[in-house]
Amino acid sequence: MDARSKDERGRVTALLGPTNTGKTHHAIERMLTHRTGVIGLPLRLLAREVYERVVAKAGVSRVALVTGEERIIPDRTQYWVATTEAMPLEIGADFVCIDEIQLASDPERGHVFTNRLLHARGLHETLFLGSDTMRGAIAGLVQNHSYVKRDRFSTLTWSGSKKISRMPERSAIVGFSVENVYAIAELIRRQKGGCAVVMGALSPRTRNAQVELYQNGDVDYLVATDAIGMGLNLDIRHVAFASTSKFDGRRMRALLPQEIAQIAGRAGRHTENGTFGVTGEARPFSSELIDQIEAHKFAPVKKLMWRNADLDFGSASHLIRSLEQPTFNDWLSRARDADDVVALKALSAMPEVADKLTNPKRVMLLWDVCRIPDFRNISETDHHTLLARIFDFLVGRGIGGGRIPSDWLAKAVARIDKTDGDIDQISRRLAHIRTWTYVAQRKNWVDDESHWRGETRAVEDRLSDALHQRLTQRFVDRRTSVLLRRLKQKEDLVAEVNDKGEVTIEGQFTGKLEGFRFQQDASASADEGKTLRQAAIQALRPEFSLRADRFYNAPDTEMDFTEQGGLMWGSSAVGKLVKGADPLKPSVEAFVDEEAGDDVIEKVRRRLQHFIDRKVAALYEPLLALGRDETLTGLARGFAFRLTEALGVIPREQVATEVKELDQEARGALRKHGIRFGQYTIFQQALLKPAPTRLRLVLWSLWNGLSEFPESPPPGLVTIPNIAEVPKEHYALSGYRPAGTRAIRIDMLERLADILRQKDSRAGFEAVPDMLSITGMTLEQFSDLMGGLGYKAEKGERPRVKAATPAVAPEAEVAAALEAAIASGQPIPEEVSLLAPAPEPEPAPEAEAGAEGEASAEAAPPEMEVFYTFTWAPKPRFQRPERGAPRGDRPQGDRPQGERRDRPQGERRDRPQGERRDGEKSGERGPRKEFGNREGGRDNTRGGKHGGKHGKPAQRHEGAKSFEARPPRKDKPIDPDNPFAALLALKGKV
Repeated sequence: MDARSKDERGRVTALLGPTNTGKTHHAIERMLTHRTGVIGLPLRLLAREVYERVVAKAGVSRVALVTGEERIIPDRTQYWVATTEAMPLEIGADFVCIDEIQLASDPERGHVFTNRLLHARGLHETLFLGSDTMRGAIAGLVQNHSYVKRDRFSTLTWSGSKKISRMPERSAIVGFSVENVYAIAELIRRQKGGCAVVMGALSPRTRNAQVELYQNGDVDYLVATDAIGMGLNLDIRHVAFASTSKFDGRRMRALLPQEIAQIAGRAGRHTENGTFGVTGEARPFSSELIDQIEAHKFAPVKKLMWRNADLDFGSASHLIRSLEQPTFNDWLSRARDADDVVALKALSAMPEVADKLTNPKRVMLLWDVCRIPDFRNISETDHHTLLARIFDFLVGRGIGGGRIPSDWLAKAVARIDKTDGDIDQISRRLAHIRTWTYVAQRKNWVDDESHWRGETRAVEDRLSDALHQRLTQRFVDRRTSVLLRRLKQKEDLVAEVNDKGEVTIEGQFTGKLEGFRFQQDASASADEGKTLRQAAIQALRPEFSLRADRFYNAPDTEMDFTEQGGLMWGSSAVGKLVKGADPLKPSVEAFVDEEAGDDVIEKVRRRLQHFIDRKVAALYEPLLALGRDETLTGLARGFAFRLTEALGVIPREQVATEVKELDQEARGALRKHGIRFGQYTIFQQALLKPAPTRLRLVLWSLWNGLSEFPESPPPGLVTIPNIAEVPKEHYALSGYRPAGTRAIRIDMLERLADILRQKDSRAGFEAVPDMLSITGMTLEQFSDLMGGLGYKAEKGERPRVKAATPAVAPEAEVAAALEAAIASGQPIPEEVSLLAPAPEPEPAPEAEAGAEGEASAEAAPPEMEVFYTFTWAPKPRFQRPERGAPRGDRPQGDRPQGERRDRPQGERRDRPQGERRDGEKSGERGPRKEFGNREGGRDNTRGGKHGGKHGKPAQRHEGAKSFEARPPRKDKPIDPDNPFAALLALKGKV
C-alpha cells in the first residue's frame, strides 16, 4: 500500500516549532475563518480547554466536543473539537488540524497520529502542529505541503537544582507517578501553604478546578505529571523535574530530550521568560542536554508508528491478520500490539466469544468492544472478562436483546456513585465511571442513550467535585494562600476576635489571642507559621491597643494569680510574678507580644503590678501592720522581723531561744497583732486562711528561687497526707505539721495540745471524743497521729458498756424547776443539764456475782471494743553524757534527784515566771500534780502507772496491762440559798 494519501485536497501546512509559539492559538483563528472545521488534540483535558476557547469566540450552539467519554453535539454544529482518536473524518470539513503531530512516534498511540497525518484532510486547509523534529517525516510522507517555522516568544534558561523549600513562586514540579506527585504535593503544602495537582487521570472538571486554584493565585505551586506538556497554557515561570524517567506502559525508561523540552517549555508565558531545573532526587542535566533544550534543537524523528487501517472483518483471524500487516515504507514502523489488539486476541480465543463470531458484523462489534480503554487498570484478566460480558450483552441471547441491560448497568453505576472516602478511593471510582461513560457514548449499546449519557456524566461530575475537594483539603491550605495573596497585594487585613479568643483574618482561622499573646494554629508548619504570624500581627495591632485599655480599667475581681506564680485575666495568662526586693513586694513580668508595642507592654505591666500590690496588702495586712508598728522595740521588734520574714508562720523549734528571751510585756505587744505562741508553731491566726496560705506559698517560692512551687492543700481539711518527698517546711508554710502518716492543721494541733496538757501523760490516758472531733480521725488514725507527736499508743480490748436508759423525771417537777429559774432572772449554768442521765446505782458485789452465775450459761458473749492508751514516749534526739556519766551507764528510772525527765513540750517548767500559755486563765497552771514536785518527789497513788514502783506497772495474772480510773469526784452539797437549787436537785433525774 502506498503510504502517501491519494486524496490530498486543499492546502497542507506544517506549522512547527517549540512550545510557547502560539501554534494552537493560530490554529483556532484559522479554523474560525472557515465555514466548518475539525481540530484533533492529544488529550481529553486539552480538548476541553480548546473547546471552551472556541465556544467563547463562536458560541455554544456552533461548537461540538467529541471525546471517548463526552459528546456535546449541537444541532447547528460547525466546528468540532475532539481527541485525535475521536475525530469525525467523514463529515468533509473545510478545515482540519492535528495538534502535537510529533506523537506519531509514540509507541502506544503513535499509529493514530500517523493515520491522521496520512489520511486526515480538510477540503480547503489542513494544518499540522508540532515540534520541528517532524519536518523531515512530514516532507517524506505528505505531498504538496508548505512548512512554517515558529520561534518561541520568550527564552528558556537552565536554573540548576533547587530544594522544594526554595522553589520560586509560580513553579510547576513534575513527577511521573501518582505516589510521587502526592508526596511532593504534601511536602509543598507543609512548606509553602499548598499547591494544585494536575494529572492525566483527572477528569476535565477536576483538572479545571485545580488549574483555577493555581491561575487565580490561591496557590503559587503546581504539581503535575507530563500532562502539562501537552498544550495546557498556564502562568508558569519555572518548571522543576522531580524525576527524569517514566513508565511507558511496558517498562521504566529515561525521558527523551524532546520530551523534557516539551514539558520544560511550559515555563514562560507569551513574552515572559521562563526557567527549568531539577529538584528532589533528580540528577542535574548534562551540558549537552541543557544546550539542546535552550536552543530547541533535537534529533529529527526517523520513524513513525503505523498500524494498518484497512481492516478485514471476515473473521477474527482475518481481523488480527490485517492489524498485524507490515509496512514497507522507510518512514513507518509497525506499532506494537496496543491494548485493543491484545484484548481482541484474548476474547477471540474464548470459546463462548468465538462461537458468536458468525458474521463480519459481529466481528466488527467485537472490535468496537475491544477498543474500550482499560480506565480501571486493575488487571488484563478483569478487563477482558468485562469486555466479554459486554459483548455477550450486545450480541443478544434473548436476555440482553442486543443492548446492555439497564438494570445491570444501573447496579454497576450505583456501586460507583459514592462521594465518601479518600483521594485514592474517589480516584478509583472516577476511573470506573469513565468506562460506563465511554460505553454510554457508543451508538445503540444501551437503551435510552440520552438518559445514560446524562446519568454517567452526572456521576462523573459528582466524583470530580468530590475529588477536587479532597485534593484541596489535603494539598491546599486556603488560609495561608489567602493571607499570602493579601500580603503581596499590601491590602489591609480584617481581623476578628470572638468571645473564645479565636482569631480569624479574612474569614480564615489563624489561631487564638490568649491575653496579649497570639497563639497561632498548631497545625501550621514552620513556613506556614511565619506567614500566619506576619498576617495576624499586622491585623491585630488595633486589637492589642483596645484590649490593653479594657484590661487597665478592669476590676481586680477579674484577675487572679495561680499557685505557680502566673497572673490571669479571666482564663487568659497575662503575666507572671518574679522575685522582688522583698518577699512581700514581688515584681511582675507581662506576657505581651513585642509586636504589640512598648505602650501596650507598659500599660499591662503597670496594671498587673497594681493588682498584686493590692492583693498582698489586703491578705497580709496583719503582717504588714506588724512590720509598721514602731512601738515594738528590742527583742519584740527582732522577733517581729523574723515572723515577717517567715510570712507569718514559723515552727517553734526554730525560734525556741528567741521565745525564751521574750518577757511577758514583749509577748503581750506581739499578741496584740494576733500572734499566737503555740506549743508547736508561732503564727498569726488570720494568715492561716486559705487565701493568705495560697499566696504565702507563691511568695516564699519566688523569694527562694524555686522552679516549681508547692501547691496549697484544699481548703477545709484538718489533716492531709504526709508525703515523704515533700519537705517539712512546705507543710509549715501550708499551715500544717506532719505527724505520722498525716499532717494536721497547726491551729487544730494547738487545740489538741491544750487538751493533752490536761491529761496524765505518764500514767496514760485514753482518747476522748473531743480529741477525735478536733482531728476528724478514727481511733486508729488518731493513734498514728499521736505516735508522730511523740506518744506511745498501746492497743487493748474490753467489753463494751451499754448506756443505761435514762429515767424521766415527772413533768411537774421539771416545770417547777423551770419556773424557779425564770423567776431568778439568771441563765441556767452550763454544769446544770436537765438531759444528763442519772447515775446508775452500783450493784452489790454479792448480788452481781450471783446474777452473773445464774446467767452465765445463757448469756451471749459480751460485745468487745478497741481502745488505745497513750503515754509520753518521745524519741531522744541524740545521746550525750550528762553530769559526768553516760546516759547509757545509768539504770532506767534511776536518775539523780532533781534531774528533769522528758515530758511533752507543753509541760516544760523552764518558762519565765508568770508566763502562761495561750488559752490558760490568769494564775491557772493546769494539772501539774501528776509530775511530782521540783525535788523529784512523786505521788505514786496519782502519778505513774498504778500499782508499780518507779512507774513500772504491776503484772496481772493474765499478763495484760491495766489501768484504774481516778476516784470519782465527790459531789458538793447543794446550797439551799442557790436560786438553781431546784434545778440542781433534778440533775440526773431527767
